Amino acid sequence: MSDAQLQISVQITPNPNSLQFCVNREIIRAGSFNFEDSQSAQASPVAAALFALGSVSGVLIGRDFVTVTKKSDLDWPAIAASISEVLNQRLLPGEKIVEESLSSKTESGMSETELQIRRVIDEEIRPAVARDGGDIVFDSYEAGVVRLRLQGACSSCPSSIMTLKMGIENRLKQVIPEIREVVSV
Repeated sequence: MSDAQLQISVQITPNPNSLQFCVNREIIRAGSFNFEDSQSAQASPVAAALFALGSVSGVLIGRDFVTVTKKSDLDWPAIAASISEVLNQRLLPGEKIVEESLSSKTESGMSETELQIRRVIDEEIRPAVARDGGDIVFDSYEAGVVRLRLQGACSSCPSSIMTLKMGIENRLKQVIPEIREVVSV
């Protein structure tokens, strides 16, 4: 992680209740961490500080961005500056972003089909979805059905079902013909 001056740019997402705060350096090495409430946010000083503002209903921390979902009854102009202020204070070099104990599902014990699904999601789909302030994480695969967890801006985006069915499902079926359906959990 660089010691360069932190720069934050704000990008809109397809979800009107979520904004993506992009930073000019890596804040986590890989994957993402999703916090859906203040309780889960205790595992991240960044997410906990954002929830403490009282205007936040979700936080997704990615490699070089933080997507913040606001409470639906609030307007962005009233809260965006305070969110940026928290990020400027909490994303400094040396600051803890998430607890080390947080980890994603390991690949041990996964079938070859599950590993192939994860490779397509991680290499092709997640980078595209991250550009819109969200993330998609593999949950499970059973009897031809892939279960994915939509996070960040994707979790409540009006176009998420279209993305899931028309984009992700079609791509996975091209690579793994035995897939019958992709669903959100």
